[in-house]
Amino acid sequence: MAQFGGVLHTTRMLLASGLGAPIIVLILLAMVVLPLPPFMLDIFFTFNIALSLIVLLVTIYALRPLDFAVFPTVLLIATLLRLALNVASTRVVLLEGHNGTGAAGQVIESFGEFVVGGNYAVGLVVFVILVIINFAVVTKGAGRISEVSARFTLDAMPGKQMAIDADLNAGLIDADTARKRREEIAREADFYGSMDGASKFVRGDAVAGILITIINIIGGLVIGVAQHDMAFTDAAQVYALLTIGDGLVAQIPSLVLSTAAGIIITRVSASRDMGEMVVAQVFSNPRVLAVTASVLLLLGLIPGMPNLPFLLLASAIGGGAWWLFRKQKEEAAAAAAPPPVAVTAAAEPGTELKELTWDDVPLVDPIGLEVGYRLIPLVDKTQGGQLMARIKGVRKKLSQELGFLIPAVHIRDNLDLSPTAYRVTLLGVTVGEAEIYPDREMAINPGQVYGQLTGIKTTDPAFGLEAVWIEPGRREEAQGLGYTVVDPNTVVATHLSQLLQSHAHELLGHEEVQHLLTQLGKSAPKLVEDLVPKLLPMSVVVKVLQNLLAEGIPIRDMRTIAETLAEHAPRTQDAGILTSAVRVALGRMIVQKINGLASELPVITLAPELEQILLKSIRASDDGGAGIEPGLAERIHRGLAQSSQKQEMAGQPAVLLVSAPLRDLLARFVRHTIPGMHVLAYNEVPDSKQLRIVATVGNQAG
Repeated sequence: MAQFGGVLHTTRMLLASGLGAPIIVLILLAMVVLPLPPFMLDIFFTFNIALSLIVLLVTIYALRPLDFAVFPTVLLIATLLRLALNVASTRVVLLEGHNGTGAAGQVIESFGEFVVGGNYAVGLVVFVILVIINFAVVTKGAGRISEVSARFTLDAMPGKQMAIDADLNAGLIDADTARKRREEIAREADFYGSMDGASKFVRGDAVAGILITIINIIGGLVIGVAQHDMAFTDAAQVYALLTIGDGLVAQIPSLVLSTAAGIIITRVSASRDMGEMVVAQVFSNPRVLAVTASVLLLLGLIPGMPNLPFLLLASAIGGGAWWLFRKQKEEAAAAAAPPPVAVTAAAEPGTELKELTWDDVPLVDPIGLEVGYRLIPLVDKTQGGQLMARIKGVRKKLSQELGFLIPAVHIRDNLDLSPTAYRVTLLGVTVGEAEIYPDREMAINPGQVYGQLTGIKTTDPAFGLEAVWIEPGRREEAQGLGYTVVDPNTVVATHLSQLLQSHAHELLGHEEVQHLLTQLGKSAPKLVEDLVPKLLPMSVVVKVLQNLLAEGIPIRDMRTIAETLAEHAPRTQDAGILTSAVRVALGRMIVQKINGLASELPVITLAPELEQILLKSIRASDDGGAGIEPGLAERIHRGLAQSSQKQEMAGQPAVLLVSAPLRDLLARFVRHTIPGMHVLAYNEVPDSKQLRIVATVGNQAG
């Protein structure tokens, strides 16, 4: 025992020092290249059997597969050891077999004579049966289970990662626990993937065992008869026994290891001993045992059957069923019995069902991003996902441009979506969705390209341009043809940015406006104090800011906006009129946003006759609004669309310049039908800008 402990301690020291793997490789090479004496073969064969038994017992007593995560590596090493032993023993059998059955060592001789009774025909049958069991049943089944387990484990990884993130966001676990659970999921995927590959080694080992045995028998007969002048029957007797003994010594550890592989790969990840699980799940139903005992009893009463074994086993199983039934009945009675002391709701408030409160009614997310399960790696930082950082950049950029804080984007997976689809929601309502390919890149046609690309044709979700999903390796080819190539993260981020810009007015509410006024109050406290609520209610200020955002005007200059509202509030509280006044005050910023710093502004105007018709319609209406006659509306729309298209092709902005009373009417008219057109009033254009009329619409309108 002390010597074994010393050997074990030395082995641990070698493994810890990093010398274990090189030493094992050297031993395997030595077994393949150098001839081994029979005594060393006995030692190695015995060690091989002991190693297989140790591995089998470890798999049985492991509570979870990950408790023996090194099993695939051990399986590979044991397989290589067994193959090296086959080579070494084959050399000894063929070289020394003519000297008798003891020439290859006592282990092979014992298995050849004692286990199979010295009869090589019986030994051959036993060996073939072992090989069939190992190859066709255990190894094949374990390999199939490994393959399926690896596939399902990898497919389930994104969902498990999202579940961990959900628990972390809900506060159910802390960051350390989340990290440990993610590491465990990654280890589990690595384990089942390794087992899928290691099972192929076991199956190949079984095939190699068959071929080695056939080759050894044929080679032994040829060597014994041709080189050593042995009689054919003697050569067959000696070499067949040695070969079969050698095959059995190798196949028994192989069968044990294949069984261990099957056991560990079929284990459920539950922290319970396998014996406890078998007893709890197989022998827990007394009805099953009672029916089994009845069948055995009937078989035992049939004349001619071995009555005693059947009746004894039927009695034992029937007794177990009766005992188990009594035990379950007692447990059920104890569970149904009332407690000795009544416990009131006041004494044990925790036992009451929790009453529903308003906290149980969830609020909708201001901005939501739902993704299919194949897109989860894009948003999962642990898998190298970059989309979260891109979305944060989009929020920061839009917040700086628009002038208020864009709410956080709540990302979740949605199994109802296509695996490669995503959906953007605002206040619980879908505003955009598309499908992307995470393993490809999008080549967008900006309007002029010099060739066609093969791939999955699609449309850019942000701007509706023609595009093609291409392989990443064709990026330079696409760029050379004039395409704009972006990755899937950029596609989603750009689409989200475009949607948030067009719906920015829906994201601005009382809370956000209060924050804006609070920030302004730090530098202009008197202005904010006089404006809300003395001059205007908060709802009117919110509506004015929403109107500005709806027309694409940033609200960064809150000081100018607040001063203009304070100036005009004593005369009116109409949000539309106040919005027009604010637009005039922000005219320089509006024009600069449209046309940059150019001194000349190209504009499209309406014919005087058409303007008079529209002004009369406004004056005739009671509510200050107006409806355009359908035929006239169609001619105006056609003329504006043609002029806007010409400006776009010339690389210039499309600006419609009208009188102030008509601006709101025409802005609503073109907002959705001609999205690229800007509508300005004459008083919104700064005096420093020179106007250049590029088109006049409606010369024939009257």
